[in-house]
Amino acid sequence: MSDPAEFVPKSDFLRIMRERGFIHQCTDMEALDAAALAGPVTTYVGYDATADSLHIGHLISIMMLRWLQKTGHKPIVLMGGGTTKVGDPTDKDQQRPLLSDETIAANIASIRQTFAKFLTFGEGPTCAIMGNNAEWLEKLGYVEFLREYGVHFTVNRMLSFDSVKLRLEREQPLSFLEFNYMLMQATDFLELHRRYGCVLQMGGSDQWGNIVNGVELVRRVAQKAAFGLTTPLLTTSSGQKMGKSVGGAVWLNADKLSPYDYWQMWRNTEDADVGRFLKLFTDLPLDEIARLEALRDAEINEAKKILANEATTLLHGAEAAATAAGAAKAAFEEGRLSADLPTHETPRAELEAGVPLATLAADAGLASSRSEARRLAQGGGLRLNDAPESDGQRMITLADCNSEGLIKLAAGRKKIVLVKPV
Repeated sequence: MSDPAEFVPKSDFLRIMRERGFIHQCTDMEALDAAALAGPVTTYVGYDATADSLHIGHLISIMMLRWLQKTGHKPIVLMGGGTTKVGDPTDKDQQRPLLSDETIAANIASIRQTFAKFLTFGEGPTCAIMGNNAEWLEKLGYVEFLREYGVHFTVNRMLSFDSVKLRLEREQPLSFLEFNYMLMQATDFLELHRRYGCVLQMGGSDQWGNIVNGVELVRRVAQKAAFGLTTPLLTTSSGQKMGKSVGGAVWLNADKLSPYDYWQMWRNTEDADVGRFLKLFTDLPLDEIARLEALRDAEINEAKKILANEATTLLHGAEAAATAAGAAKAAFEEGRLSADLPTHETPRAELEAGVPLATLAADAGLASSRSEARRLAQGGGLRLNDAPESDGQRMITLADCNSEGLIKLAAGRKKIVLVKPV
Protein backbone atom coordinates (compact mmCIF):
# COMPACT_ATOMS: atom_id res chain seq x y z
CA MET A 1 0.00 0.00 0.00
CA SER A 2 1.71 3.12 -1.27
CA ASP A 3 2.55 6.22 0.73
CA PRO A 4 0.48 9.07 -0.76
CA ALA A 5 3.03 11.63 0.45
CA GLU A 6 5.76 10.20 -1.78
CA PHE A 7 3.84 10.10 -5.04
CA VAL A 8 3.14 13.00 -7.39
CA PRO A 9 -0.15 12.28 -9.21
CA LYS A 10 -0.73 13.15 -12.85
CA SER A 11 -4.53 12.83 -12.91
CA ASP A 12 -6.59 15.94 -12.17
CA PHE A 13 -8.60 14.05 -9.57
CA LEU A 14 -5.74 12.88 -7.36
CA ARG A 15 -3.79 16.10 -7.91
CA ILE A 16 -6.71 18.14 -6.59
CA MET A 17 -7.33 15.68 -3.79
CA ARG A 18 -3.74 16.05 -2.68
CA GLU A 19 -3.44 19.83 -3.17
CA ARG A 20 -6.59 20.50 -1.18
CA GLY A 21 -5.70 18.17 1.70
CA PHE A 22 -8.18 15.33 1.22
CA ILE A 23 -5.79 12.37 1.13
CA HIS A 24 -4.72 10.41 4.20
CA GLN A 25 -4.34 6.80 3.02
CA CYS A 26 -4.52 5.03 -0.34
CA THR A 27 -4.17 1.36 -1.15
CA ASP A 28 -2.21 2.02 -4.37
CA MET A 29 -1.77 5.65 -5.48
CA GLU A 30 0.20 4.85 -8.63
CA ALA A 31 -2.33 2.36 -9.99
CA LEU A 32 -5.30 4.55 -9.03
CA ASP A 33 -3.68 7.53 -10.73
CA ALA A 34 -3.20 5.47 -13.89
CA ALA A 35 -6.85 4.39 -13.79
CA ALA A 36 -7.99 8.00 -13.38
CA LEU A 37 -5.91 9.02 -16.40
CA ALA A 38 -7.33 6.18 -18.51
CA GLY A 39 -11.02 7.14 -18.16
CA PRO A 40 -13.89 7.75 -15.74
CA VAL A 41 -13.37 6.00 -12.40
CA THR A 42 -16.62 4.91 -10.77
CA THR A 43 -16.38 5.58 -7.04
CA TYR A 44 -18.63 5.19 -4.03
CA VAL A 45 -19.03 6.49 -0.51
CA GLY A 46 -21.48 4.86 1.90
CA TYR A 47 -23.77 6.68 4.32
CA ASP A 48 -25.77 4.91 7.00
CA ALA A 49 -29.16 6.40 7.80
CA THR A 50 -28.91 6.66 11.59
CA ALA A 51 -30.55 10.12 11.65
CA ASP A 52 -32.83 12.16 9.41
CA SER A 53 -29.95 14.45 8.41
CA LEU A 54 -26.26 14.14 7.69
CA HIS A 55 -23.90 16.33 9.73
CA ILE A 56 -20.76 18.26 8.99
CA GLY A 57 -18.63 15.18 9.61
CA HIS A 58 -20.06 13.78 6.36
CA LEU A 59 -19.33 16.94 4.39
CA ILE A 60 -15.70 16.15 3.66
CA SER A 61 -16.61 12.93 1.81
CA ILE A 62 -19.39 14.75 -0.05
CA MET A 63 -16.83 17.30 -1.23
CA MET A 64 -14.57 14.44 -2.33
CA LEU A 65 -17.40 13.10 -4.50
CA ARG A 66 -17.99 16.62 -5.81
CA TRP A 67 -14.38 17.04 -6.94
CA LEU A 68 -14.39 13.49 -8.31
CA GLN A 69 -17.30 14.42 -10.57
CA LYS A 70 -15.85 17.83 -11.48
CA THR A 71 -12.72 16.06 -12.75
CA GLY A 72 -14.64 13.70 -15.02
CA HIS A 73 -15.44 10.65 -12.91
CA LYS A 74 -18.64 8.97 -11.73
CA PRO A 75 -19.85 9.14 -8.10
CA ILE A 76 -22.12 6.63 -6.38
CA VAL A 77 -23.89 7.66 -3.19
CA LEU A 78 -24.71 4.44 -1.37
CA MET A 79 -27.36 4.68 1.33
CA GLY A 80 -27.02 2.01 4.00
CA GLY A 81 -30.59 0.82 4.26
CA GLY A 82 -29.24 -2.63 5.09
CA THR A 83 -26.10 -1.84 7.09
CA THR A 84 -27.96 0.71 9.24
CA LYS A 85 -29.86 -2.24 10.69
CA VAL A 86 -26.59 -3.73 11.97
CA GLY A 87 -24.49 -0.82 13.16
CA ASP A 88 -20.88 0.05 12.39
CA PRO A 89 -18.64 -0.58 15.43
CA THR A 90 -16.04 1.87 14.11
CA ASP A 91 -15.04 4.46 16.73
CA LYS A 92 -17.98 3.46 18.92
CA ASP A 93 -17.89 2.30 22.51
CA GLN A 94 -21.16 0.45 22.30
CA GLN A 95 -23.64 -0.96 19.81
CA ARG A 96 -25.83 1.56 18.02
CA PRO A 97 -29.56 1.49 18.76
CA LEU A 98 -31.43 -0.64 16.24
CA LEU A 99 -33.87 1.36 14.11
CA SER A 100 -37.13 0.19 12.55
CA ASP A 101 -37.55 -0.20 8.79
CA GLU A 102 -39.92 2.77 8.77
CA THR A 103 -37.46 5.03 10.58
CA ILE A 104 -34.59 4.07 8.26
CA ALA A 105 -36.74 4.72 5.16
CA ALA A 106 -37.81 8.11 6.52
CA ASN A 107 -34.19 9.03 7.32
CA ILE A 108 -33.04 8.12 3.80
CA ALA A 109 -35.82 10.20 2.25
CA SER A 110 -34.81 13.17 4.39
CA ILE A 111 -31.09 12.81 3.62
CA ARG A 112 -31.45 12.55 -0.17
CA GLN A 113 -31.96 16.29 -0.65
CA THR A 114 -28.45 17.12 0.57
CA PHE A 115 -26.59 15.32 -2.21
CA ALA A 116 -28.45 17.06 -5.03
CA LYS A 117 -26.89 20.34 -3.90
CA PHE A 118 -23.35 19.07 -4.42
CA LEU A 119 -23.64 16.51 -7.22
CA THR A 120 -25.28 16.27 -10.65
CA PHE A 121 -27.54 13.22 -10.93
CA GLY A 122 -28.74 11.79 -14.23
CA GLU A 123 -28.06 9.26 -16.95
CA GLY A 124 -24.75 10.57 -18.31
CA PRO A 125 -21.42 8.72 -18.04
CA THR A 126 -20.26 10.89 -15.13
CA CYS A 127 -23.67 11.61 -13.58
CA ALA A 128 -24.06 10.58 -9.97
CA ILE A 129 -26.32 7.71 -8.99
CA MET A 130 -27.79 6.78 -5.63
CA GLY A 131 -28.18 3.22 -4.38
CA ASN A 132 -29.40 1.44 -1.27
CA ASN A 133 -27.59 -1.65 -0.01
CA ALA A 134 -30.81 -3.05 1.41
CA GLU A 135 -31.57 -3.98 -2.20
CA TRP A 136 -29.03 -6.82 -2.15
CA LEU A 137 -28.19 -7.39 1.52
CA GLU A 138 -31.77 -8.19 2.48
CA LYS A 139 -32.01 -10.80 -0.27
CA LEU A 140 -29.00 -12.77 0.94
CA GLY A 141 -29.69 -15.95 2.81
CA TYR A 142 -27.37 -16.51 5.75
CA VAL A 143 -25.85 -19.73 4.46
CA GLU A 144 -25.36 -18.14 1.02
CA PHE A 145 -23.69 -15.12 2.66
CA LEU A 146 -21.27 -17.33 4.61
CA ARG A 147 -20.41 -19.53 1.61
CA GLU A 148 -19.92 -16.74 -0.91
CA TYR A 149 -18.29 -14.07 1.26
CA GLY A 150 -17.34 -15.43 4.68
CA VAL A 151 -14.78 -17.82 3.22
CA HIS A 152 -12.63 -14.83 2.14
CA PHE A 153 -12.15 -13.42 5.65
CA THR A 154 -10.22 -14.72 8.64
CA VAL A 155 -11.19 -13.91 12.21
CA ASN A 156 -7.49 -13.28 12.91
CA ARG A 157 -7.41 -10.41 10.42
CA MET A 158 -10.76 -9.01 11.50
CA LEU A 159 -9.54 -8.87 15.10
CA SER A 160 -6.50 -6.85 13.99
CA PHE A 161 -8.52 -3.83 12.80
CA ASP A 162 -8.62 -0.91 15.21
CA SER A 163 -12.43 -0.72 15.18
CA VAL A 164 -12.56 -4.19 16.74
CA LYS A 165 -9.28 -4.26 18.62
CA LEU A 166 -9.98 -1.09 20.61
CA ARG A 167 -13.35 -2.36 21.76
CA LEU A 168 -11.80 -5.62 22.95
CA GLU A 169 -8.88 -3.87 24.67
CA ARG A 170 -11.37 -1.74 26.58
CA GLU A 171 -13.28 -4.90 27.48
CA GLN A 172 -16.40 -3.40 25.93
CA PRO A 173 -19.02 -5.71 24.41
CA LEU A 174 -18.85 -6.30 20.67
CA SER A 175 -21.88 -8.16 19.40
CA PHE A 176 -21.70 -10.75 16.64
CA LEU A 177 -24.17 -8.53 14.77
CA GLU A 178 -21.62 -5.73 14.63
CA PHE A 179 -18.77 -8.11 13.85
CA ASN A 180 -20.57 -8.91 10.61
CA TYR A 181 -20.64 -5.24 9.59
CA MET A 182 -17.24 -5.25 7.90
CA LEU A 183 -18.25 -8.27 5.81
CA MET A 184 -21.44 -6.53 4.77
CA GLN A 185 -19.56 -3.39 3.74
CA ALA A 186 -17.11 -5.46 1.70
CA THR A 187 -20.11 -7.08 0.01
CA ASP A 188 -21.31 -3.61 -0.99
CA PHE A 189 -18.08 -2.89 -2.83
CA LEU A 190 -18.25 -6.19 -4.73
CA GLU A 191 -21.92 -5.67 -5.62
CA LEU A 192 -21.28 -2.11 -6.87
CA HIS A 193 -18.36 -3.43 -8.90
CA ARG A 194 -20.59 -6.04 -10.52
CA ARG A 195 -23.43 -3.59 -11.23
CA TYR A 196 -21.58 -0.41 -12.19
CA GLY A 197 -17.90 -1.25 -12.55
CA CYS A 198 -17.10 0.58 -9.31
CA VAL A 199 -13.36 0.36 -8.53
CA LEU A 200 -12.84 2.91 -5.73
CA GLN A 201 -14.29 3.38 -2.26
CA MET A 202 -13.62 6.59 -0.33
CA GLY A 203 -14.28 7.44 3.31
CA GLY A 204 -12.83 8.70 6.57
CA SER A 205 -9.65 7.19 7.97
CA ASP A 206 -11.71 5.41 10.63
CA GLN A 207 -13.14 3.32 7.77
CA TRP A 208 -9.75 2.10 6.54
CA GLY A 209 -10.17 -1.48 7.75
CA ASN A 210 -13.64 -1.82 6.25
CA ILE A 211 -12.47 -0.31 2.96
CA VAL A 212 -9.44 -2.61 2.70
CA ASN A 213 -11.72 -5.61 3.20
CA GLY A 214 -13.84 -4.48 0.26
CA VAL A 215 -10.79 -3.90 -1.94
CA GLU A 216 -9.52 -7.40 -1.21
CA LEU A 217 -12.93 -9.01 -1.79
CA VAL A 218 -13.22 -7.43 -5.25
CA ARG A 219 -9.72 -8.59 -6.13
CA ARG A 220 -10.31 -12.14 -4.92
CA VAL A 221 -13.80 -12.74 -6.29
CA ALA A 222 -13.90 -10.55 -9.41
CA GLN A 223 -10.14 -10.73 -9.94
CA LYS A 224 -10.10 -7.03 -10.83
CA ALA A 225 -8.16 -4.08 -9.47
CA ALA A 226 -9.91 -2.07 -6.77
CA PHE A 227 -8.79 0.81 -4.59
CA GLY A 228 -9.40 2.53 -1.28
CA LEU A 229 -8.83 6.20 -0.45
CA THR A 230 -9.35 7.80 2.95
CA THR A 231 -9.35 11.35 4.23
CA PRO A 232 -8.05 12.55 7.60
CA LEU A 233 -10.54 12.77 10.44
CA LEU A 234 -11.66 16.36 10.74
CA THR A 235 -10.31 18.27 13.73
CA THR A 236 -9.68 21.94 14.41
CA SER A 237 -6.16 23.33 14.91
CA SER A 238 -6.78 23.25 18.67
CA GLY A 239 -7.38 19.50 18.48
CA GLN A 240 -11.15 19.52 18.86
CA LYS A 241 -13.24 17.16 16.73
CA MET A 242 -15.12 19.30 14.25
CA GLY A 243 -18.84 18.84 13.92
CA LYS A 244 -20.27 20.03 17.21
CA SER A 245 -21.90 23.37 17.94
CA VAL A 246 -23.01 24.72 21.31
CA GLY A 247 -26.42 23.20 20.72
CA GLY A 248 -25.18 19.85 19.43
CA ALA A 249 -24.28 18.41 16.01
CA VAL A 250 -23.85 20.71 13.02
CA TRP A 251 -26.62 19.25 10.85
CA LEU A 252 -26.82 19.77 7.08
CA ASN A 253 -30.63 19.87 6.82
CA ALA A 254 -32.00 23.40 7.23
CA ASP A 255 -34.88 22.20 9.39
CA LYS A 256 -32.38 20.90 11.97
CA LEU A 257 -29.86 23.76 11.81
CA SER A 258 -30.75 27.13 10.28
CA PRO A 259 -28.67 28.57 7.43
CA TYR A 260 -27.82 31.45 9.78
CA ASP A 261 -26.37 29.12 12.45
CA TYR A 262 -24.53 27.18 9.73
CA TRP A 263 -23.06 30.44 8.40
CA GLN A 264 -22.05 31.49 11.90
CA MET A 265 -20.31 28.18 12.53
CA TRP A 266 -17.99 28.83 9.57
CA ARG A 267 -17.59 32.51 10.51
CA ASN A 268 -16.33 31.41 13.92
CA THR A 269 -13.54 29.25 12.46
CA GLU A 270 -10.22 29.48 14.28
CA ASP A 271 -7.67 31.67 12.47
CA ALA A 272 -5.29 28.76 11.90
CA ASP A 273 -8.01 26.69 10.18
CA VAL A 274 -9.24 29.23 7.61
CA GLY A 275 -6.97 28.18 4.74
CA ARG A 276 -7.47 24.46 5.34
CA PHE A 277 -11.23 24.77 5.50
CA LEU A 278 -11.36 26.95 2.37
CA LYS A 279 -9.52 24.16 0.52
CA LEU A 280 -11.74 21.38 1.83
CA PHE A 281 -15.19 22.99 1.89
CA THR A 282 -15.29 25.52 -0.96
CA ASP A 283 -14.67 25.55 -4.70
CA LEU A 284 -12.45 28.64 -4.54
CA PRO A 285 -9.22 28.36 -6.57
CA LEU A 286 -6.03 27.70 -4.65
CA ASP A 287 -4.39 31.03 -5.53
CA GLU A 288 -7.35 32.92 -4.04
CA ILE A 289 -7.23 30.69 -0.96
CA ALA A 290 -3.50 31.41 -0.57
CA ARG A 291 -4.25 35.15 -0.60
CA LEU A 292 -7.00 34.79 1.99
CA GLU A 293 -5.08 32.58 4.40
CA ALA A 294 -2.16 35.04 4.32
CA LEU A 295 -4.36 37.74 5.90
CA ARG A 296 -3.59 38.58 9.50
CA ASP A 297 -5.14 40.21 12.55
CA ALA A 298 -8.51 41.88 11.86
CA GLU A 299 -8.25 41.18 8.11
CA ILE A 300 -8.57 37.43 8.67
CA ASN A 301 -12.21 38.07 9.61
CA GLU A 302 -12.90 38.95 5.98
CA ALA A 303 -11.50 35.55 4.96
CA LYS A 304 -13.79 33.90 7.52
CA LYS A 305 -16.80 35.69 6.06
CA ILE A 306 -15.85 34.46 2.58
CA LEU A 307 -15.51 30.92 3.95
CA ALA A 308 -18.95 31.23 5.56
CA ASN A 309 -20.51 32.64 2.39
CA GLU A 310 -18.98 30.02 0.09
CA ALA A 311 -19.75 27.03 2.32
CA THR A 312 -23.31 28.20 3.04
CA THR A 313 -23.95 28.89 -0.65
CA LEU A 314 -22.98 25.32 -1.56
CA LEU A 315 -25.39 23.81 0.96
CA HIS A 316 -28.26 26.29 1.22
CA GLY A 317 -27.92 28.53 -1.85
CA ALA A 318 -26.67 32.05 -2.50
CA GLU A 319 -29.83 33.74 -1.23
CA ALA A 320 -29.69 31.98 2.14
CA ALA A 321 -25.98 32.80 2.48
CA ALA A 322 -26.59 36.48 1.71
CA THR A 323 -29.46 36.61 4.19
CA ALA A 324 -27.34 35.03 6.92
CA ALA A 325 -24.45 37.39 6.22
CA GLY A 326 -26.79 40.37 6.32
CA ALA A 327 -28.31 39.29 9.63
CA ALA A 328 -24.87 38.80 11.16
CA LYS A 329 -23.69 42.22 9.95
CA ALA A 330 -26.78 43.91 11.39
CA ALA A 331 -26.42 42.16 14.74
CA PHE A 332 -22.68 42.26 15.28
CA GLU A 333 -21.40 45.23 13.28
CA GLU A 334 -24.33 47.65 13.32
CA GLY A 335 -26.00 46.69 16.58
CA ARG A 336 -29.39 46.23 14.91
CA LEU A 337 -31.89 43.42 15.17
CA SER A 338 -32.74 41.50 12.03
CA ALA A 339 -35.81 39.44 11.31
CA ASP A 340 -33.43 36.84 9.86
CA LEU A 341 -31.77 36.12 13.20
CA PRO A 342 -32.60 32.72 14.76
CA THR A 343 -35.88 32.84 16.68
CA HIS A 344 -36.90 30.67 19.61
CA GLU A 345 -40.61 30.58 20.37
CA THR A 346 -41.63 30.35 24.03
CA PRO A 347 -45.23 30.04 25.29
CA ARG A 348 -46.46 33.41 26.46
CA ALA A 349 -47.94 31.81 29.59
CA GLU A 350 -44.48 30.59 30.64
CA LEU A 351 -43.02 34.07 30.28
CA GLU A 352 -45.91 35.54 32.19
CA ALA A 353 -44.98 33.26 35.09
CA GLY A 354 -41.24 33.76 34.56
CA VAL A 355 -38.52 31.49 33.15
CA PRO A 356 -34.97 31.30 34.64
CA LEU A 357 -32.39 32.82 32.31
CA ALA A 358 -30.30 29.62 32.25
CA THR A 359 -33.36 27.56 31.29
CA LEU A 360 -34.31 29.93 28.50
CA ALA A 361 -30.75 30.16 27.18
CA ALA A 362 -30.39 26.37 27.09
CA ASP A 363 -33.80 25.87 25.47
CA ALA A 364 -32.87 28.47 22.83
CA GLY A 365 -29.68 26.60 21.95
CA LEU A 366 -27.18 29.05 23.43
CA ALA A 367 -25.82 26.34 25.73
CA SER A 368 -25.94 22.55 25.72
CA SER A 369 -27.48 22.40 29.21
CA ARG A 370 -28.90 24.60 31.94
CA SER A 371 -25.82 24.08 34.09
CA GLU A 372 -23.60 25.19 31.23
CA ALA A 373 -25.82 28.25 30.75
CA ARG A 374 -25.45 29.11 34.44
CA ARG A 375 -21.66 28.85 34.20
CA LEU A 376 -21.74 30.97 31.06
CA ALA A 377 -23.71 33.65 32.90
CA GLN A 378 -21.41 33.58 35.91
CA GLY A 379 -18.44 34.10 33.63
CA GLY A 380 -20.02 37.11 31.99
CA GLY A 381 -20.82 35.31 28.76
CA LEU A 382 -24.61 35.78 28.65
CA ARG A 383 -26.30 39.02 27.64
CA LEU A 384 -29.95 39.95 27.97
CA ASN A 385 -31.05 42.70 25.58
CA ASP A 386 -27.36 43.66 25.11
CA ALA A 387 -26.69 43.96 28.85
CA PRO A 388 -24.50 41.39 30.68
CA GLU A 389 -26.47 39.19 33.06
CA SER A 390 -24.48 37.09 35.53
CA ASP A 391 -27.40 35.52 37.42
CA GLY A 392 -28.52 32.37 35.65
CA GLN A 393 -31.52 32.12 37.96
CA ARG A 394 -32.78 35.58 37.08
CA MET A 395 -36.42 35.25 36.03
CA ILE A 396 -37.18 36.36 32.46
CA THR A 397 -40.72 37.66 31.93
CA LEU A 398 -42.77 39.52 29.35
CA ALA A 399 -41.48 42.73 30.95
CA ASP A 400 -38.11 41.97 29.36
CA CYS A 401 -39.55 42.20 25.83
CA ASN A 402 -38.30 45.12 23.75
CA SER A 403 -40.43 47.51 21.71
CA GLU A 404 -40.77 44.83 19.03
CA GLY A 405 -42.08 42.27 21.52
CA LEU A 406 -38.88 40.21 21.48
CA ILE A 407 -36.21 39.26 24.01
CA LYS A 408 -32.64 39.31 22.72
CA LEU A 409 -30.33 36.70 24.22
CA ALA A 410 -26.66 36.40 23.31
CA ALA A 411 -23.85 34.02 24.26
CA GLY A 412 -20.44 35.61 23.92
CA ARG A 413 -20.04 37.86 20.91
CA LYS A 414 -20.96 35.36 18.24
CA LYS A 415 -24.34 33.79 18.97
CA ILE A 416 -27.67 35.60 19.20
CA VAL A 417 -31.23 34.29 19.52
CA LEU A 418 -34.47 36.27 19.57
CA VAL A 419 -37.02 34.86 22.02
CA LYS A 420 -40.54 35.33 20.72
CA PRO A 421 -43.58 34.88 23.00
CA VAL A 422 -46.32 32.85 21.30
